[in-house]
Amino acid sequence: MNIGDLVVRKSYGADVTFRVEGIQHQQAVIKGTEFRLLADAPVEDLIQVPADPMSGKTKRAQIKAHQSLSLLQQDREEQVQRNRALLENGEWQGTKELSYFEMPGKVLHLDGDAAYLQKSMALYEQLRVPAEGHHVHESAMADTLYRLLPRVRPDIVVITGHDGVLKQRQPYDLYSLSSYKNSQNFIAAIQAARQYERSLDALTIVAGACQSHFEALLRAGANFASSPGRILIHALDPVYVAAKASFTSIREMVNLGDVLHHTISGSQGVGGVETRGSHRIGLPRLNDLSTLKVTPSAI
Repeated sequence: MNIGDLVVRKSYGADVTFRVEGIQHQQAVIKGTEFRLLADAPVEDLIQVPADPMSGKTKRAQIKAHQSLSLLQQDREEQVQRNRALLENGEWQGTKELSYFEMPGKVLHLDGDAAYLQKSMALYEQLRVPAEGHHVHESAMADTLYRLLPRVRPDIVVITGHDGVLKQRQPYDLYSLSSYKNSQNFIAAIQAARQYERSLDALTIVAGACQSHFEALLRAGANFASSPGRILIHALDPVYVAAKASFTSIREMVNLGDVLHHTISGSQGVGGVETRGSHRIGLPRLNDLSTLKVTPSAI
């Protein structure tokens, strides 16, 4: 067994595929390839699997991720048609012959996991969501937001990384924040963001990771959070929700049904409250300044 190997856990029925991050004294630190799960396990409990992940849960997550991406792209196509209809149907008087430009909501993404951050940023780019990402330890996220929010001025903040119900606390109390690895850190970050902007419609916050204290994150001021059912969430679920908010018009509410049913982890993985979108369109279409013929007028 070596660092970087793909493995599954015998004691959990080989349900999730992990990558070995470290080995010490016959204990391995392992990280989910698709799910935001960081765990430790005895080396003897691990089975190495081929480069193509073999666990059924991981395969289902990959299929659902492709479906979620297709749904987002379908939403974008439908939105383009709606925007064109605004011009063609004369709802904006005198604009029928004009072309518009788009201003999707800007995302500031803080992630406690560098590899998941890289995957997230690649998906933002694929979806053409303007985004800035930072790898930040969960305990430092609140301080980082105090510094970044006034500079970045995002429409959407994603606060995610690793979390989970602590194995050491038996019996655990799901109402108590002390039973969770990082929910308290996420709450501190949400509170820092809400000190910057109190309105849930002016700043959309997507927060949490695997098994996070969903109710406490919402009470702290998150618009969307994980995990209602205290389940493992997919690494890209926060990106899906942020992209959904980024491309939902400010004239509309983010479709909660889509968030509950079209995210990879489903309604037990992510939930939230009514939230206005942050996508704007403008008129007229922006010019290519290199082609403009301008007569200077200033002295």
